[in-house]
Amino acid sequence: MISPALRDALAGWIDHMRALRGAAPKTCEAYRADVAGFLAFLAQHHGESQGLAPLVRVTVSDMRAWMAHERSRGVSARSLARALSAVKGFYRWIAEREGFEPTAVLSTRAPKFQKKLPRPLAPEAATAMIERVELQAREPWIAARDAAVVTLLYGCGLRISEALSLTRADAPLPETLRIRGKGGKERIVPVIAPARDAVEAYLELFPFPSEPHEPLFRGARGGALGPRAVQKVMEAARLQLGLPATATPHAMRHSFATHLLTAGGDLRAIQELLGHASLSTTQAYTAVDTARLLEVYAAAHPRARG
Repeated sequence: MISPALRDALAGWIDHMRALRGAAPKTCEAYRADVAGFLAFLAQHHGESQGLAPLVRVTVSDMRAWMAHERSRGVSARSLARALSAVKGFYRWIAEREGFEPTAVLSTRAPKFQKKLPRPLAPEAATAMIERVELQAREPWIAARDAAVVTLLYGCGLRISEALSLTRADAPLPETLRIRGKGGKERIVPVIAPARDAVEAYLELFPFPSEPHEPLFRGARGGALGPRAVQKVMEAARLQLGLPATATPHAMRHSFATHLLTAGGDLRAIQELLGHASLSTTQAYTAVDTARLLEVYAAAHPRARG
């Protein structure tokens, strides 16, 4: 059981993350759950739940016990690393406010895990996906809408949430879009001609009246289009094309980045286009590109084939 003082401290940190760091609601909820679980473990581990004193007295042994407890519950190394990151963030904030040294927590090493590399589509598969998506709906305007959304994901490297957050005031699409991504971070994204054309084709067929503040992409009944509708139409298209289950809306964004890199794009520029806060996130694409080159080498080089 978490004490009222600890609950208040956790709420204060979440407010700080939301207000000053611009953390998204889902991110804040994940952080809150991770830290609450840690605080509940401390209370049970030490048999006390009063005040902030248990935070100050946390030792390296306590941290190891918590991590062992989480792994015994079946928590994966990846999820535990995320939880530890949240706990460290909370400790940095509370230690500064309360004036104690959080070394035991901050020095704790995250468990190692195999990072999942992005799974982009080949250029021809990405193009085929856009073409096949347009064939799924009976209503011409819905077919054009689906093609426009997927074209934006691949042609501009948008997240699905970013594409669906566009409003009618954003159309006709300009040569560049100002996109607000994760954490409220803004970036400027060039809009390629096929993306502009796809959106224009959709709007020409769109059957509902629309105000500037309303969503650009609408559902069959006129409400805001949800991400699940885009996921479903891509699922149908990938099955028809024989593509793997990894051919998702987010894979189109990965494909955008990987194909730019393959064409000689600068990693820093791609980082800006994607809106990654850290270059290390973008660097995953170099691993993807290298892996593909090694596959080609292994398949084609006479010595590699033995």
